[in-house]
Amino acid sequence: MSSQLCKRRVAVIHPDLGIGGAERLVVDAAMELSAIGYEVVLYTGYHSINRCFEETLGEDGKRATWIRVHGNWLPRHINGRLHALFANLRCLWATAALLLHERDLSVILVDQVSAPILLLRAFASVRVVFYCHFPDMLLAKHNSNFRKLYRVPLDFFEQATTGMAHKTLVNSLFTADTFSQTFCKLFQRGPQPGILYPAVATNHNLWSQDDNKVLVETKYEESLTGIFLSINRFERKKNLSLALRAYAHYLETLARVHGRKAQLILAGGYDQRLRENVEYLQELRR
Repeated sequence: MSSQLCKRRVAVIHPDLGIGGAERLVVDAAMELSAIGYEVVLYTGYHSINRCFEETLGEDGKRATWIRVHGNWLPRHINGRLHALFANLRCLWATAALLLHERDLSVILVDQVSAPILLLRAFASVRVVFYCHFPDMLLAKHNSNFRKLYRVPLDFFEQATTGMAHKTLVNSLFTADTFSQTFCKLFQRGPQPGILYPAVATNHNLWSQDDNKVLVETKYEESLTGIFLSINRFERKKNLSLALRAYAHYLETLARVHGRKAQLILAGGYDQRLRENVEYLQELRR
């Protein structure tokens, strides 16, 4: 059985391999597949050795050999616009590179963006699995005539390509319900998406002595009775201002009446390439 597994190869297509929840999930999946004997390659439109998960680096600090970057020359946007269009184009370019360079694949996992499925079904005979985090058409704004017109072909393309996958997986029951309501025709005529929850590492050895040292040496006020912790990307849709308002309400009520002090920590993905990240952090600091 193990000898058969060693011969099997899995390819992953991911739009932008930075630091985030989706990236953590796909890297963990690649690590686990590799651990049980599969050979894994990951094609992406972007990966920076200065801002990435350590598993994607080799011992020499350079990009790991199983990470293949194609399409980085394409812009992410033009003047802050057309993000979705270029995300699709970068994924399609990475997919074309995969089709040219890879052979004898057992399965291809398409993550987040469904556009690659069109090329894969047209030019490859391998099974395709699509992992849907959330329908992109619901994340996009449709608040102007231009945006509505811009999204028409993208929304149609998303639904059509999602339906081409041999198997679709989602990350929760909530997303499965959202999937069924958004892609009504697909849901009615095809099998329901499977649910694959994001994995959480339970290996206690991952917590090193250096981590413990940092934690012990971190100084907090002795009078603190608790910590408010928010871990999210610095994007407006994450509504981090809610955490600020809740913390302010706490200070004005319980903290003032009972003399309890607490600290608010906002942590999460921040990318200086993304204008929204930069602008939103500035807004929160005001």
